[in-house]
Amino acid sequence: MEPTWTMANVVEEQVERIREQVGDGRALCALSGGVDSAVAAALVQRAIGDRLTCVYVDHGLMREGETEQIERDFVAVTGVDLRVVDAREQFLGALAGVSDPEEKRKIIGREFIRVFEQAALDVVGDAKEHGDTVDFLVQGTLYPDVVESGGGSGTANIKSHHNVGGLPEDLQFTLVEPLRTLFKDEVREVGLQLGLPEAMVWRQPFPGPGLGIRIVGAVTQERLDILRKADAIVRAELTAAKLDREIWQCPVVLLADVRSVGVQGDGRTYGHPIVLRPVSSEDAMTADWTRLPYDVLARISTRITNEVPEVNRVTLDVTSKPPGTIEWE
Repeated sequence: MEPTWTMANVVEEQVERIREQVGDGRALCALSGGVDSAVAAALVQRAIGDRLTCVYVDHGLMREGETEQIERDFVAVTGVDLRVVDAREQFLGALAGVSDPEEKRKIIGREFIRVFEQAALDVVGDAKEHGDTVDFLVQGTLYPDVVESGGGSGTANIKSHHNVGGLPEDLQFTLVEPLRTLFKDEVREVGLQLGLPEAMVWRQPFPGPGLGIRIVGAVTQERLDILRKADAIVRAELTAAKLDREIWQCPVVLLADVRSVGVQGDGRTYGHPIVLRPVSSEDAMTADWTRLPYDVLARISTRITNEVPEVNRVTLDVTSKPPGTIEWE
């Protein structure tokens, strides 16, 4: 028998569901730059065309070069109407002095929605001029996000997700979540089916709160700059070693409140440790730490300690999930 369930069928089914839900209405998409929101946006655009407007909130918590990539690549592929909002100072201000991981997630989720709502006023204003309203918000929520946030049957609340937890009660939009029943590998297949470029589809998972939850401690501009440099080195070396698709993702974590004594050059240093967290997984529900080649680890460690002066120690996290989650916070 021929299989009746294919990615082409999934695309057709979701497009029909979106059309049924949105009708003649207009939608906004919170575009993060990741594969999830990109695929969700592409699906919705296929369903309702130019009645979709994407808004990208630059919260200052992205990895090196990613904001520019979003503005360039996604627009080039889809031709979508993209509005970029620079909210870096607002997010840093709201996060000032906050170290608690759940509190950071909630703050980032709250500020994201507030900035997004403000940006949406322009879009709503444009729509009103033509007698339309904007009632729908597109999000790239996946099935594992729903389960880990307590939305699945019999599940406990592991952690609040950027796409699910932290949304204010006065949210002005109805959610459209076309990926809510899919796992990450299925989302990638849908993305390829929709014609998105492989570089975007195979981008390693990155959390909604961004580098804000990869800094253990309070978030500051200086700490973001340190982590960004280290993360860029790790990604470059994994790409050079052709390990991008061998691992699920490799979070790079800055232990910002920890310092250790080191020797760099002719003097002693008192720098921060960086933690590498390479993991392999099929669906992010469970994961195992990835056995990276020692020569790759050595290059990463040498480059980080040579090129990022604030870091004098690179460590490797060898914990599976469970008990440890993929992200440290």
